[in-house]
Amino acid sequence: MRIAMLGTRGVPAAYGGFETAVEEIGARLAARGHEVTVYGDRTHPDITEHLGMRVVHLPALPVKQLETLSRSGLATARALAGARPDAAFVFNAANAPYVTLLRARGIPVAVHVDGLEWRRAKWGGAGRAYYRWAEAHAVRTADALIADAPGIARYYAAEFGAPTELIRYGAPVLHRCATAPLTALGLEPERFHLVVARFEPENHVLEIVEGYRRSAATLPLAVVGSAPYSAEYTRAVRSAADGDPRIRLLGGVWDQELLDALYAHAYTYVHGHSVGGTNPSLLRAMGAGTATIAFDVDFNREVLDDDAWSFRDADDLAAILAEAEADEPLVIARGLRARERAARVFRWDDVADDYERLAQRIAAGASIHGSAKAARRTVQNAR
Repeated sequence: MRIAMLGTRGVPAAYGGFETAVEEIGARLAARGHEVTVYGDRTHPDITEHLGMRVVHLPALPVKQLETLSRSGLATARALAGARPDAAFVFNAANAPYVTLLRARGIPVAVHVDGLEWRRAKWGGAGRAYYRWAEAHAVRTADALIADAPGIARYYAAEFGAPTELIRYGAPVLHRCATAPLTALGLEPERFHLVVARFEPENHVLEIVEGYRRSAATLPLAVVGSAPYSAEYTRAVRSAADGDPRIRLLGGVWDQELLDALYAHAYTYVHGHSVGGTNPSLLRAMGAGTATIAFDVDFNREVLDDDAWSFRDADDLAAILAEAEADEPLVIARGLRARERAARVFRWDDVADDYERLAQRIAAGASIHGSAKAARRTVQNAR
């Protein structure tokens, strides 16, 4: 089949969960003989082929509200101008306006709707209204909707009465990982807590830093992350960490060997994400065999199968850190169970199987469009 994948920053994966998914799924589909084209940004302009995938680079407007939409618009134009794909996967419901154009060209489209983007604090009223509209437009125009978590599937069923394809992410499973990359950071294996997140309010990095600071934890806290459009929030995190030598703000880390070492050799991984679906960073920690302290929301409980500590605020976290440091056998046991669950439930080969079957089905004419094109939010959820 000829398959197009658009709506992300593309491959090689160097940014977030969508990019990792495109790389893992696209490479497997290409290895099975499919012709996969990935549309992305200009981070790696000299790379035109990656792991069997054709890579197309496109510019974007460097404005938070328009970056994704502008790049996806150009990707859509390129897809329409070339040989017609048998199926297209559009990532992020924000790109829903382009689904109609793709389908008008006779291209079946599945939209990976992501999490509840309109709940993110970085969006103002207009941004939230747009994402709410885009969700509904995706429902009414796509041939299939992909949800990466049961909670997302329930949301679309309750809001629109729309069926979704539940296809979760995969987890990289690490059994042995070098410790040398930690040396330059002054970190000892299994003797630090870890946070990996974009600095955004719904990821609760500030609450994590504040909770850690209030705690009597003796192991340092390593914080990996940055925020290209959230300077004020970044300043708040830095201010909260200022003066506490236990807190190490490492900034963005793109070296995969170093990231693997951090995940694999952390004492605990503190996960503050609250509005996404199945989060790739959480899966990485699980696959590395690291016990997790997770923000208390359905998405995280589902992924972890309730086998983790949960916190709701800084005071919760302060108490949990003390408890975890006092019970190393439980930390080790939870980490081992997390890795076993990751290896059993979150397999990229299974994810690629599901994407391949979905592409074949929509290419053959299967579609929710007939029943969903008139969908509206239910009255109780209209606001």
